[in-house]
Amino acid sequence: MSTPVITHATTPVITPARILRSEWHKLWTVRSTWITVLTSVAFLLGIGILMGATYTSDGGDSDVDTVVLTLYGSQLGGICLAVLGILVTAGEYATGLIRASLAAVPRRTPVLWAKAAVFTAVVFTVSFVTALITFLTAQIFLSDTDQAASLTDDGVLSAIAGNAAGVTLLSLIALGLGAALRSVPGAIGAFIGGVLILPEVLGMLPYDAIGTAIRYFPTQAAGALGSADPMPGAASPGGALLALCLWAAAALIVPALLLKRRDV
Repeated sequence: MSTPVITHATTPVITPARILRSEWHKLWTVRSTWITVLTSVAFLLGIGILMGATYTSDGGDSDVDTVVLTLYGSQLGGICLAVLGILVTAGEYATGLIRASLAAVPRRTPVLWAKAAVFTAVVFTVSFVTALITFLTAQIFLSDTDQAASLTDDGVLSAIAGNAAGVTLLSLIALGLGAALRSVPGAIGAFIGGVLILPEVLGMLPYDAIGTAIRYFPTQAAGALGSADPMPGAASPGGALLALCLWAAAALIVPALLLKRRDV
């Protein structure tokens, strides 16, 4: 009689690659991801084509930077991606899925870092590719106008990449707000009020110091990154990128600390 073989179940090892893979699958298996991404693409591409098709050289937009002109839709598209960032984090708290995620990864913070990494890669890729296609498509209509430009012109390609980077970092700030507040409506309100509206209100105050500081607020810094020509009164591209990275880092550090201190 043969001796029975006793096998012992082994617990899967938690690795960064597996956490990233899990977050990748969670992102793309939710319907809201497809809705927000496709809506963002539609806004950017649709408004860019509309701006190119309706532009005339004797109009009032001849002094507008050509990249800014063709990528006007990134403002609305960026809001869609910011909402997606909030849903990626706060949405899990709303559905209760976060309990399973943190039970699988007891250290907790790797889940947040994986969400941020996957989200950043997806949003930047989508934003850059869409912006590139939008610019090239709009230039079909602008080829005989004073806004005609090509990717080889000084600052054009870097401005398109800067536009994508600005949208990505703003969306990453929204993701951090969602993780910190753990409420979809609360995070959306905080993003709209604190990131989009507050700088405009502060800009009305007659103080030079405030005006200088506002240049480095998230939306203003993102705008400086998406222009081929230097914008009057705006931060330099390098300073704007650094400021946005610091805002995004702060938006992620706060929920990371809260994850270690608060219960789910």
